[in-house]
Amino acid sequence: MKPSARRFAEYLQSAFGAAPGSVRLSALGRGSHGRGYRASFIRNGAARKVIIKALDKHIGLGHDYPSDRAEVFLLASETYGKFPSHVKAIDVLSMQPNGSAISISGGAEYYLVMEEGEGVNYFDDLREMRGLKTLRRQDRERISALARFLARAHSKKKDAPALYLRKVRDIIGHGECLMGVFDTYAVNNGFTKLAELAAIEKACVDWRTLLKERTGRLSRVHGDFHPGNILFRGRKSFCLLDRSRGEYGEPADDVTALCINYVFFSLMEHGRMAGAYDEALSLFYDEYIAVSGDGAINEVSAPFYAFRSAVVANPLFYPDVTDDVRGKLLAFAHGVLRARVFDPARVNRYISSGIRFRKRFF
Repeated sequence: MKPSARRFAEYLQSAFGAAPGSVRLSALGRGSHGRGYRASFIRNGAARKVIIKALDKHIGLGHDYPSDRAEVFLLASETYGKFPSHVKAIDVLSMQPNGSAISISGGAEYYLVMEEGEGVNYFDDLREMRGLKTLRRQDRERISALARFLARAHSKKKDAPALYLRKVRDIIGHGECLMGVFDTYAVNNGFTKLAELAAIEKACVDWRTLLKERTGRLSRVHGDFHPGNILFRGRKSFCLLDRSRGEYGEPADDVTALCINYVFFSLMEHGRMAGAYDEALSLFYDEYIAVSGDGAINEVSAPFYAFRSAVVANPLFYPDVTDDVRGKLLAFAHGVLRARVFDPARVNRYISSGIRFRKRFF
């Protein structure tokens, strides 16, 4: 949104006491990340000037959403004045839909206010599948509802190659994703070694290169479609919580966020992929691909399964899980990363292959 000279004049009059009619806004030009403006004005009879900086959103560099750009400027506001000889940051402005500019700097903390979601989270369904050899009717109905919902949600596409590349990069290097999750593991944790975690990270980087030609897959996503964020309030009706890390991404991010839990719960219950959980995984993929037509999702899922395996294997998030299960989850990650195409019917083979591969780290 291009800054409005009139609206900035109103802001400068309110915040700095600029004399009415004295504000002049002039473009300074562009740099590699954005553009700058000089605002000149008169206050108490003296000439003053400030610089207003803006970031471009279409060049990549993680500046795709307004919240990304706000993050950069809020950090600048906090840190500019703490480094010797650095110019001082004066304020951070938010341009409102009506064109007005308001200050958002100076906060010691920030909070989100939202609606309350009502219902029972999908973890309850997963717990109830324990011991079942086959799915109940309600299980099948809900899995079908979730698969079809995601397929329809993912049908909204966006042509933004840099954003797709950013999302793949983030799934590996973002603080909330693979590397960030691994950094919360204790160094001496009893079930893995630093060399093993590094091997998973390196394999995901190799997968990132393979996915660079898949930018046409960029779709609307939830970003954290795991059972705790799915609240059922009827047989098939549900609401969602905590959309994360942006509006668009790779559909496999949502699919793996849910489906890793069929693997996870099956390992806790059976030590392998079996019973109702095995049926659930197959049913979800059958329904999702039938509605979306996206058979290629199995060609891009590996690094997303690696990330989600790291999450459910994490003692910080799931402290009561045995080291045996954690090890099998990491083995699953190895097995999937070493395969070229994910096949829901081969989960036990991925785990067996990964167990053999893990021996080199111990």
